[in-house]
Amino acid sequence: MEITTLEWAITIIATCAVLLFDVIVIARNPHEPSFRECAIALSVYIGAAVAFGAWIWISHGHDMGIEFYTGWLTEYSLSIDNLFVFIILMAALRVPREYQQEALMVGIILALVFRGIFIALGYQLINNFSWVFYIFGAFLVYTAYGLVKSYRSHEDEHPEENRIVQFAQTHLNVGDEYHGLKLWYRKNGARLVSPMLIVIIALGTTDLLFALDSIPAIFGITQEPYLVFTANVFALMGLRQLYFLLGGLLKKLVYLSLGLAFILAFIGIKLVLHALHENELPFINDGEHVSVPDISSLFSLGVIVVTLVVTGVASIMASRRMSEPEIEEHTGNLRAPGADGTE
Repeated sequence: MEITTLEWAITIIATCAVLLFDVIVIARNPHEPSFRECAIALSVYIGAAVAFGAWIWISHGHDMGIEFYTGWLTEYSLSIDNLFVFIILMAALRVPREYQQEALMVGIILALVFRGIFIALGYQLINNFSWVFYIFGAFLVYTAYGLVKSYRSHEDEHPEENRIVQFAQTHLNVGDEYHGLKLWYRKNGARLVSPMLIVIIALGTTDLLFALDSIPAIFGITQEPYLVFTANVFALMGLRQLYFLLGGLLKKLVYLSLGLAFILAFIGIKLVLHALHENELPFINDGEHVSVPDISSLFSLGVIVVTLVVTGVASIMASRRMSEPEIEEHTGNLRAPGADGTE
């Protein structure tokens, strides 16, 4: 059953309405959200995702329902990994806690825009060039290798030091005062650029890099653009609340990068097998042709769920036995979302 134009229209309007509501609420009252506020909002978003998946299951069949849940979980797990970088950015650029919601909101909007563009491009590629699955698959396996290599070498992440951000800091007259989302202000007759603009540039370039991993991964689960889009929307909607809700607890997930590496490698292999299956290229075993297996969405969902559970449990157990310096070594000196990088 195909997705109708009406379903697309309602989804896009609802997404824009939620984003607009968030922007208005945050702009009127910039503050650090309480634990209760974050927990309620996050519960609503997760409940909405579960309900939406149930509706997809009932109205479009169990295959599409499973694909949505699998894609949503994959994107959600990748989004949690993205929070590590967001926390480092906020601490390194010394964003006041009351303005971090605004910065994150802009980051989420940019992420949705970039992913929408990549979804459209990805859909056109897979429809016109079947061999693109090989490229997507190889890229995801390479990304997984990079995550493992980074984990083993304990390399620190410094996203605020990318060339675009450094260029902006060098060539713009950047002040040292934050004025919410106001990007320019005057002081002593001089027009200064708010450091919030640097934060937005850093978040935007980071979101662009995240999309390069995210979109090939979910196209390895489903080729339905509506499911790809909605899975990304539901994964990103609760990211701001998750950032404040988990805070320093994120650094306890010492094996998260390894779990994500396994998931990305699995999806990469799934993509290559899918391409071989679609092109009807058989394996040869003892002179006999053997059809290439095509990994089902249900099996993929099981692998992802089990991987996330094992990663979470193993991380919590391991972090209890580690000292604070050891935990920081495994998580790239991750700091909680305070303006000065302290917890």
